[in-house]
Amino acid sequence: MNRIFWAGDSTVQTNDYGTFPQNGIGQVFSVFLKKGYTVENHAKNGRSTKSFLEEGRLLAIEENMGEGDFLFIQFGHNDEKKEDPSRYTDPDSSFRENLRVFVRAARGRKAYPVLITPLERRCFEADGHLGPGAHGPYAEAMRETARELGVPLVDLCAMSRAGLEAAGEEKSRLWYMYFEAGEYAEHPEESRDNTHLRYAGAICFGRMIAEGLKALGGRYGEMVPEGLLM
Repeated sequence: MNRIFWAGDSTVQTNDYGTFPQNGIGQVFSVFLKKGYTVENHAKNGRSTKSFLEEGRLLAIEENMGEGDFLFIQFGHNDEKKEDPSRYTDPDSSFRENLRVFVRAARGRKAYPVLITPLERRCFEADGHLGPGAHGPYAEAMRETARELGVPLVDLCAMSRAGLEAAGEEKSRLWYMYFEAGEYAEHPEESRDNTHLRYAGAICFGRMIAEGLKALGGRYGEMVPEGLLM
């Protein structure tokens, strides 16, 4: 029915004035869609696959998702937090099993699941080069699960790493909640947030996802207008 249900974390969620100027990818993604496609963004700050499921957020999606809809599944940031057992999942076991739960839920409603690897953090080293980050095992687990289940995958982790490397340390600050004191009245102090996005970052990485969908072709590529990504 041309609806995109999005399950994810703070890099995807829809924000309001309380978190300005933070934006999530799902918040802006409609600009990359043809008319007739809509986004129902269920992503929530701080959630992992584990906490999202335990809070019943997937059940809320299932109640409304129907034949021909899409379920975008984008996690990893919070699954990797070993210090928090309420959110942590093992990339070799529980993370993969949780991804299977999301996929089964979509297919059970005759919707189309899409796995999206986690957005890379702005993990530059002191010498200005992009570091290894923390998502590697989770991104790879998602790639392998996609192959195992025959699910389309958009490798945002790889694309965002390439984008960060091309932009460099200084320019990429404009994409994240990384700014000087006084730049925003709502944030009188400086911010060195290398995870959450500003509008420019949400658009930049949303475009990458749209490019990934276009490359998949078929029903996935059809949702992105021709010429939009040129």
